[in-house]
Amino acid sequence: MFGLIPKEEKFFTMFKEMSANITEGARLLKDMLDNFDDPQASQRRIKEVEHKGDAITHDIIQKLNKSFITPFDREDIYSLASALDDMIDLIDASAIRFIMYNVEKPTSEAKELAFIILQSCQAVEKAVAHLGGKFEHIAEHCVEVNALENEADRVCREAISRLFDEEKDPIQLIKWKEIYETLERATDKCEDAANILESVVVKNA
Repeated sequence: MFGLIPKEEKFFTMFKEMSANITEGARLLKDMLDNFDDPQASQRRIKEVEHKGDAITHDIIQKLNKSFITPFDREDIYSLASALDDMIDLIDASAIRFIMYNVEKPTSEAKELAFIILQSCQAVEKAVAHLGGKFEHIAEHCVEVNALENEADRVCREAISRLFDEEKDPIQLIKWKEIYETLERATDKCEDAANILESVVVKNA
């Protein structure tokens, strides 16, 4: 089905560019937490990646509005673009929380969540790379994203539970609870993108 409309393969190229950009943002977030020497500089780099993502999203929507024939359902193209944009937005939001709350040192749980975010983004990128190709490969990577989201849920729950057990400062508790939840929501957005990709596979198989 996808291969019948080669003139519209620009959508696939744009989605691949967008997912690669998101993975770069996730890599920068992981590096930011692993090497917390200059978090402000790291956050600025992530913001630049987020702006690039906004521009790609805008280009996809513009092309969608001008295209009479699309390689798959218009609503799925729009939904996928929005879900991918949400991923980089949540990565940026996570980085901003560390600056906004003057975090002195990331916790091991925050670092673990950042690593899961990176793995999730890499899996989404691999799935997107198969758009226009073999459907079964897309499904494989989507299953990986779902498993990673479950793992992020577990890490987040345990981190918040430990926070309530050990943190005596209510301000610190509120800060870290929001940081953990924002990081976890980034993996939720990865799962949203994976679900849309799975829907595309089912519709076009």
